[in-house]
Amino acid sequence: MKTIFKMSLLTFIFVSITACQAKEKKQQTALAVVHQPKTDKPSKQFIKVALLLDTSNSMDGLIDQAKAQLWEIVNELSYAKCEDAKPNLQIALYEYGNDNLNGDEGFIRQVLAFSQDLDEISKELFSLTTRGGNEFCGQVIQTSIDQLQWGTNPDDLKLIFIAGNEAFTQGSVNYKDASKLAHTKDVTVNTIFCGDYNQGISSSWKDGADLTHGNYMAINHNHATVHIASPYDDSILQLNRKLNKTYVAYGSSGKDKMKNQSEQDDNAQGYSEANAVSRAVSKSSHLYKNASWDLIDASEDESFAYEELKENQLPQELKGKTEAEMKTYLDTKRKEREAIQTQIQDLNLKRKQHLAKQQKGDNDNLENAMLGAIKTQAKKKNYKWE
Repeated sequence: MKTIFKMSLLTFIFVSITACQAKEKKQQTALAVVHQPKTDKPSKQFIKVALLLDTSNSMDGLIDQAKAQLWEIVNELSYAKCEDAKPNLQIALYEYGNDNLNGDEGFIRQVLAFSQDLDEISKELFSLTTRGGNEFCGQVIQTSIDQLQWGTNPDDLKLIFIAGNEAFTQGSVNYKDASKLAHTKDVTVNTIFCGDYNQGISSSWKDGADLTHGNYMAINHNHATVHIASPYDDSILQLNRKLNKTYVAYGSSGKDKMKNQSEQDDNAQGYSEANAVSRAVSKSSHLYKNASWDLIDASEDESFAYEELKENQLPQELKGKTEAEMKTYLDTKRKEREAIQTQIQDLNLKRKQHLAKQQKGDNDNLENAMLGAIKTQAKKKNYKWE
């Protein structure tokens, strides 16, 4: 009996020790996981921005600001984090108030639905022209709410920015009804009046924002964007040229998309070298993805399959290659790209420090109005900036 008791006791002690060791090991593993960096964690969150631009005659300055400041806006959004993950970015673009547009549709045109293709967004911005017309703010807000895929993720940041300079009350769609519709879909309407602050209030632009707890802002849309040069610009632009050579175009649209990439570099350069630098920085961030035409970005998607690639879709350098040979080629290009992007980001840190010393508080523009509103509203959903 004593022998049986001793054996039972020893068994109990052994099992208890084993269980404690397993528990301790599990705790250590959990702690190790907690302390692992999460910067590469894939994000399911999106910052969704619908930009509604008045393209009537008087809005040339506004369109110029949008073209000139796009890349700095993108760059700032690339530093956002939500629950230790970096959110994705989608931008949609509408124009309204232009006589060239269809009057039966309220002189409104969806230029681009929600897209992550930053080159395409740039291309469409540069295609905008102005002409006099009727500016129906309520109707363009309602149209963007009805047409766009806003989704139902409560962690997404869903924002409308509408900019113009006529009364917010024009048109058959009451802006209050449009704003209430936006609110039911968790979409915040931010209004940017191009003119005197108090005039924007008296013409209901502030009320249009208040209904969804958005920001009302007034800017000088005719104020030219000031681009400040830095000692790091030339090096970043040289790296950008190397970066372009890491893209492996494929499919029916590959060559055209690669050509557009180069054209948008030229468009940015057309404003100033500093603006071209801002675009290069955007291209080094996680927000610049081209899976629809670049094999490196495409191959990072879980659904990608080499065996589904057709010979006539491949660039010349990959024709006749085995799957293993293609993987080796793309991995080499990917590492080259990542190294270049890291170099650009490192130089950009120094560039930002330089610009911070040079800038003189010029906040009266589209970029600062948008970023101020985005950061204010992002805090409500626990978004942070690095």
